[in-house]
Amino acid sequence: MVGGAKEITPNASSISVLAAKSTQMEITPSQGALPLGIEKRGDFGEIGMGVLSDGTPYLSQRGLAVLCGVENAHIGTISSQWAESPAKPRVSKIKSILEQAGFKASAAHVEIRHGGTVHYCYPAEVCLSVLEYYAFDAGANVQEQARANFRMLAGSKLRDMIYRQVGYDPTGQNRFTKWHDRISLNHQSAPKGYFHVFNEAHTIIYELILAGAEIGEKTVVDISIGQHWGRCWEDHGLERQFGARRKYPHRYPDDHPQARSNPQESWCYPLAALGHYREWLQDQYIEGGKFSGYLDGKVKKGHLAPSVAQLAIATIAPTQLPAA
Repeated sequence: MVGGAKEITPNASSISVLAAKSTQMEITPSQGALPLGIEKRGDFGEIGMGVLSDGTPYLSQRGLAVLCGVENAHIGTISSQWAESPAKPRVSKIKSILEQAGFKASAAHVEIRHGGTVHYCYPAEVCLSVLEYYAFDAGANVQEQARANFRMLAGSKLRDMIYRQVGYDPTGQNRFTKWHDRISLNHQSAPKGYFHVFNEAHTIIYELILAGAEIGEKTVVDISIGQHWGRCWEDHGLERQFGARRKYPHRYPDDHPQARSNPQESWCYPLAALGHYREWLQDQYIEGGKFSGYLDGKVKKGHLAPSVAQLAIATIAPTQLPAA
């Protein structure tokens, strides 16, 4: 089972179980010049799917071909002919179907590099238009498989199915869950008279979540902050000024791989150093480039969409944005 819906089996070419109806309104482009990334993705049998960083659900080129019952090359040809003028009859019909649904698209798919691979992402509404074409309007090339899948996925059902399969919450209600789980385990763990970096990082973590980052086992910004602050503490001999730091037990939620070695020993620092730490956080970590460096590393590993990183920097460290 994936996200509460029945998985598409490795040999599947149709969907038999659909997600519950979503309350999400139709998504229109809202990222401006920020580059899109892939927020969630998965391969279910031959059908690849995911959600872009702006919330747009998509199918892979091969996934769309499987649902339509046609060769992958046919979907690729539709993409390559999409911008031609005059449009080929097939593309013209698909565009007409798309426009009747209230949408327009300058391209059939979006190319996005994710995890070192280029992904060809076909937005759900484009997929439905192509699927409807092969179900009813392709003449001698009408596919019964496309007709059966269209009946199952028409309207918002394809969008809802993708969200459910990859575990994406379009309402955003669950995006704070993993962060709250860590807070509940650690909010009182530092001894009296000391502070720890995790509690002091809440503003940055909150802004990252609002920007669209998935805060969890792969994006733990307080580790980065703690490592840089620890080096600053040692390099500048701050113990002589503020007193000795000490270790305290820090725990991760059970769904984090880090939980296997709970409790983690983490540094906490004398409250007398709190003002100095906050100045360092703003001047050195955020404005000094360490924060943007951390986000850049996450983008390169595919853990964070470029648009999320840029939005977070624009909010938290706007001076680090490149000049226009």
